[in-house]
Amino acid sequence: MSITTPTILVVEDDSIVRMLIVDVLEELEFGVLEADGSEQALEILKDLNQHIDLMMTDVGLPIMDGRQLATEARTLRPTLPILFASGYAETIEAPSDMHVIGKPFSIDQLRDKVKAVLECS
Repeated sequence: MSITTPTILVVEDDSIVRMLIVDVLEELEFGVLEADGSEQALEILKDLNQHIDLMMTDVGLPIMDGRQLATEARTLRPTLPILFASGYAETIEAPSDMHVIGKPFSIDQLRDKVKAVLECS
């Protein structure tokens, strides 16, 4: 039996924030794919040969916001766990099968949240 590294698709339009999240997740030994917005994320999600264990998306994306992206992602991958990241986490009403982390978050908070989401999926 081989142990696979979970792969997380990070969707964030702010390149600095995206770079920091990706760096932290890689330090925590997760595989990471990155998208600068919903269009790029959908292209990655459409490639069903690409394994993805979790999509972490900013809520405030241009063109198609994080909630709309999550809906499209679930059309393509019905069981994909979704983690919303938002500076307004207390106002986000995520469906019961999706999760939210508030920005800014610490490395420990990100690690704990990602692990918790992966464990419950």
